[in-house]
Amino acid sequence: MSDNIVLIDNPRPHVRRVTMNRPEKRNSLIHPLRGAVLEALEEADRDDDVKVSIVCGAGPSFSAGYDLSGGNEGYELPFYTPGGEGQWPRHVTEGWMSIWDLAKPVIAQVHGYCLAGGSELATGCDLVYMAEDAKMGYPAVRFGVPDMHFHPWFLGMRKAMEMMLTGDYVTGVEAVERGWANACFPESELEDAVLEVAERIAQVPAELLQMNKRVVHRQMEHMGMRAGIRAGTELCALGTHTQAMADFVGSIKKKGLTTTLSERDSKFGDYRTSH
Repeated sequence: MSDNIVLIDNPRPHVRRVTMNRPEKRNSLIHPLRGAVLEALEEADRDDDVKVSIVCGAGPSFSAGYDLSGGNEGYELPFYTPGGEGQWPRHVTEGWMSIWDLAKPVIAQVHGYCLAGGSELATGCDLVYMAEDAKMGYPAVRFGVPDMHFHPWFLGMRKAMEMMLTGDYVTGVEAVERGWANACFPESELEDAVLEVAERIAQVPAELLQMNKRVVHRQMEHMGMRAGIRAGTELCALGTHTQAMADFVGSIKKKGLTTTLSERDSKFGDYRTSH
């Protein structure tokens, strides 16, 4: 795997930026990319000169989600998670929630597609800023059960239910209205807007940023968010044993991933079938 699977720079004083760099694959989340993102954020957390980090994606999208095309072949999981039934949803949820446990705040800068695992990554960040026409959704509910059930917490029960039952997405504008994202901007203005927020955060002493980040997370945890998300991984594990999942995997083997996804979404007229 190329060493530049993530690009790391410091665009402003005390600001670290981690750019997922698989643009030709819409930054699909293979094991090495997930590991590289988390490692880069941990490194920034240890760096005394960094006060805030940004995660973004190169190319047309933030991330289209987990790689379903066999891109993980030959790669091990990037960090250990106890095995057994449900290891996968526990593994990825543990990874994204580890961003919550970092001392310093992390911003997700979202454009294009932010789907499935990509939406989980963004949710694990402390702040989310989106392009107005970005698309955040979980189309995988059309063949399985999500790994990380953040929707009721950040979008409200009714919208969460609608997204879980249809696989439909919300735009950046709708995500802000629902409370999943902080703000949205025309895509051409998104980078500058995120850097402006990061610069404002960097004006606050690091020791206060760390404690005030935990203030918010502790309240969410006391309301049960973390326990609820962890409990949801068991439902994801059950979902792997459904006939719908078996049919989906069988179709990929027979027809290929692109055709299978197009057939899945064509009746809805969205995602790759919307043009």
